[in-house]
Amino acid sequence: MTTPHGFPLEPTPIHVPDEVLDDLRARLTLTRPPLDEGNADWSYGVPDSYLRELVAYWRDDYDWHKAEAAINAYEHYQVSVAGVPVHFMRKPGRGPRPIPLILTHGWPWTFWHWSKVIDPLADPAAFGGDPADAFDVIVPSLPGFGFPGPLTGFPDVNFWKVSDLWHTLMTETLGYEKYAAGGCDIGGIVSSQLGHKYADELYGIHIGSGLPLDFFTGPRAWDFARNRPLTDDQPADARARIIELDHRSASHLTVHMLDGATLAHGLSDSPAGLLAWLLERWNAWSDNGGDVESVFTKDDLLTHATIYWVNNSIATSMRYYANANRYPWAPAHDRAPVVQAPVGLTFVTYENPPGIHTANERVRAFKTGPQADWFNHVNVNAHDHGGHFIPWENPDAWVSDLRRTFHGRRP
Repeated sequence: MTTPHGFPLEPTPIHVPDEVLDDLRARLTLTRPPLDEGNADWSYGVPDSYLRELVAYWRDDYDWHKAEAAINAYEHYQVSVAGVPVHFMRKPGRGPRPIPLILTHGWPWTFWHWSKVIDPLADPAAFGGDPADAFDVIVPSLPGFGFPGPLTGFPDVNFWKVSDLWHTLMTETLGYEKYAAGGCDIGGIVSSQLGHKYADELYGIHIGSGLPLDFFTGPRAWDFARNRPLTDDQPADARARIIELDHRSASHLTVHMLDGATLAHGLSDSPAGLLAWLLERWNAWSDNGGDVESVFTKDDLLTHATIYWVNNSIATSMRYYANANRYPWAPAHDRAPVVQAPVGLTFVTYENPPGIHTANERVRAFKTGPQADWFNHVNVNAHDHGGHFIPWENPDAWVSDLRRTFHGRRP
């Protein structure tokens, strides 16, 4: 459905003041790099040789105004939801009955990581699709991740509290009686919570990874390997995979949950430091074959980094992890499955769990494993191409899978 009297808000285009960009360039000019010998292979983390090149490009060649113009090709809005300032991007659906769809990003994502799927979801006919599959696409920034600026007055922000904000945004602020939701990473569990708590008001959800809603609950939630101990009798490939996945995410989860505020002092003061922390995850979590720029160009990397920098948002973006544990998820009902709205899932083999090698094995492992019991899953897909940033890395697969989830579920 559409809102009763057209869209109820006036657009507010994105704009970063020149003085903020001038300050960024001045800080980049004063960057003091660390000593970093013997690290050309990234084995100690982000190498100074590559970061130095990227910092110089950010300072001298990167054009934020060009990126801002591309971003502003879409409608942008800023609104207070339950006292929390919220920014979102919108592309109206073009079709006979576009249904509202809210897409939620994760960390270290920005709203712009959805930019490759917005147009085909909103206007499928322009991409050779069926206009009956159109969505009215709403893409918010997670509060404290970017625009409209630093998040204050919400120190206990976490995923399930954002789910309540999103439901208020969609039903009260924007006037939709029923809507769909999609997301990956933190956005995946935000969407799962919507499908849990507000199932009757959703057409369904489509997510990546399929994390259980209690993923961050417990005294050792920061220990990425807590349910996958290394043992001598494990197959060599499974053991190697456990270690590989730990290397990708152990420091990320541990620091964000236990010491995020300490790290934020450095990252909020140094754009080079901020870029390094974000870049390590963009490199390690994307399916790039050893070349991060095969997935993110320099301009792509710096657009996302600039969104974090100009809004001084790194501290609150990391706070989500600690708060998911400090204010643990509690079920809104005791019905099974926990997420009762229809659920579609997109997996990629780059993130396969230990012992799983192919797309078919990934689907089968999910359907026969404990994660499946959490979801009213109606559409489970896996793809060989793509990493953690699925709608950016494999947008065609995400669009196709999401459409299939909602096929036949429209009003």
